[in-house]
Amino acid sequence: MISSEAVTSPARQNLLRLCHLRYAAVIGEALAVVLAKRMFDLALPVSGLLWLLGFVALMNTVTLWRLRQLWAVSEVELFAHLVFEVAVLTVLLYFTGGSTNPFVMLYLVPLALTAASLPQRYTWSVALLASLCYGVLMFYYVPLSVAMHQHDRMFSLHIAGMWFGFVLSSILIAWFGVRMAQAVRNRDAQLARLRENELRQERVVALGALAAGAAHELGTPLATLSIVAGELAAEEPLPATTLNVLREQLGRCKHILNSLAASAGAVRAQGGGQQALDEFIKHIVSVWHGSRAQVNLVKCDYHGAQPVPQVITEQTLAQAITNLLNNAADASAHHVEIECHWTQNELQLEIADRGTGLSPELAQQAGQTFVTTKSSGLGLGLFLTFATLERLGGEINLFNREGGGAVCRLRLPLASLTVAPT
Repeated sequence: MISSEAVTSPARQNLLRLCHLRYAAVIGEALAVVLAKRMFDLALPVSGLLWLLGFVALMNTVTLWRLRQLWAVSEVELFAHLVFEVAVLTVLLYFTGGSTNPFVMLYLVPLALTAASLPQRYTWSVALLASLCYGVLMFYYVPLSVAMHQHDRMFSLHIAGMWFGFVLSSILIAWFGVRMAQAVRNRDAQLARLRENELRQERVVALGALAAGAAHELGTPLATLSIVAGELAAEEPLPATTLNVLREQLGRCKHILNSLAASAGAVRAQGGGQQALDEFIKHIVSVWHGSRAQVNLVKCDYHGAQPVPQVITEQTLAQAITNLLNNAADASAHHVEIECHWTQNELQLEIADRGTGLSPELAQQAGQTFVTTKSSGLGLGLFLTFATLERLGGEINLFNREGGGAVCRLRLPLASLTVAPT
């Protein structure tokens, strides 16, 4: 198999286009030779020219086979093929009238292809080679001999041939130019996406470092609070229920800090368990709903392929799903729906609400930068969620639903999370 980078390399794509172009040229040139002989009775070495075109077609077939191999296509190799085009055209023109042949302007085609696909030094080399070949054909060529009754038509045929040669050159150059321009636009778009992803990852790394630092710094005051709570329990200056609440909240803070450190990479190894996918999602929803009991969970549906895939309990994925659930609850605590579907290869999770829906600006910018609709929000939740799903190879789509509200659709390939059965 060929790597994706090798398949999409500009040199390989341009050589593939040249092969397609060469097949069309061989067919057109073979038809032109046969028609010129039969219709205009031109004295052409038809068999020799057809053998030459057959050799070109064979070379083209070998090149297509070569493009299916793993070897990289270099600029020098593409340049050699374009030089071969000039050489073949020169031989064809030599036996068909040289510079008097109206199709001599086809020299512009390999020159244009070189200029569009290779650096400047190759373009000047092909320009010099084509000019030298054209100059040689002005003095050395096999003249076209025609029957006596055809002499009166030669000038008009020459003019028509010049027009046809111009049209053919224009079509070939335009076809290749359009393909090249599209390839350049696709490459620029891909580079822009890579730069955007790199900036996003830099922000995530910075947030990870900040999370690890915050976890380290907050550990000390929380430990102090735990000691104070223990002392208060011994002296009993506060009601037992108040102390229990204090202990629970301290425990929750420690759990959050451990999760924060894990997401930053500090204790990632301690959080990697194994669980059935449906149980993993149910546990996330259960923990979330336990902390937000006031939310009306109207629908909670789990269904998918059996046996249920066993996955790693990825800490950051759990936090990402929790962020999406919190956003839905903040939008409409009276109505939240969850639908979870899975196959052996993919998880699809939909979280819907009946809030005010998404504005066009939020739908466009979600996950790209820090955006929030909450007066006290920092805009980190969606950003980190998008970054987590992107790191795991998944995607998130946000859209408005009929009747009001929004839907968040999460799709995640399970290849990186699935645990092989033992």
